[in-house]
Amino acid sequence: MAPVSLALVIVLAGIVYLRGWFHCRSIPAWRACSFFLGLFATWVAVGSPVASLDSHMLTAHMIQHVLLMTIAPPLIWLGEPLIAIGPIRWIMPTSVGSLLGHPVFCWLAAAAALVIWHAPAIFQLGMQSSTWHFLEHASFLATGLLFWWPVIQPWPSVARWPRWSMLLYLFLATLPCDVLSGLLVFSDRVVYPMYLSMPGMVPRMGGLSPLEDQECAAALMWTCVTVVFLVAGTILSMQMLSPKPRLQDAVSV
Repeated sequence: MAPVSLALVIVLAGIVYLRGWFHCRSIPAWRACSFFLGLFATWVAVGSPVASLDSHMLTAHMIQHVLLMTIAPPLIWLGEPLIAIGPIRWIMPTSVGSLLGHPVFCWLAAAAALVIWHAPAIFQLGMQSSTWHFLEHASFLATGLLFWWPVIQPWPSVARWPRWSMLLYLFLATLPCDVLSGLLVFSDRVVYPMYLSMPGMVPRMGGLSPLEDQECAAALMWTCVTVVFLVAGTILSMQMLSPKPRLQDAVSV
């Protein structure tokens, strides 16, 4: 999908949300800001100049990955988009809805997307085909939204597990990222050979060699994911120590 088309989709999503937010009157302004920050993070990942650099630098690709899976999804869910767009009758079997919202399924989906798309052969496929590249980004965002669903618990989710289990959920989610980051940062060779075929581009972008770019990408992923999950875990811990009513309990939809 072309950057212009992606930008139009994001703008349309913002307009629909804003229209619902004005009519709803029950969602705090900070939540609306969070939603639009999530849309902005999505645009930066797939529609800004960063998107054009991912074929030249692994660091740019990793920025996209972090934005689509770790930054944008929680910001979008914090905006309570399903409340803003109004009362909807979801046509979905209960069993399917329960599966999609189950923490084990959400965790496995995000971990699978991370591992599969960063396997060298699949990574190369995604970079050589615009269709596969689009599917890669779509799967990052979709599994990111799934992953954060049980953590944020936006309406109409219903918690069927202890809240403290989300701390373990977040901790375990760092493990696939740690393994991938370790493999990249401690490797003595470039894992994705496609970046070796552009010797003229990489040095002009930050002065990094392909191997240094790989190490930078690994450090970026490990640091960002760890910090975001630590912040989320801290907020969850504070909520458990001083519970407050959820927005969904106070809003009649």
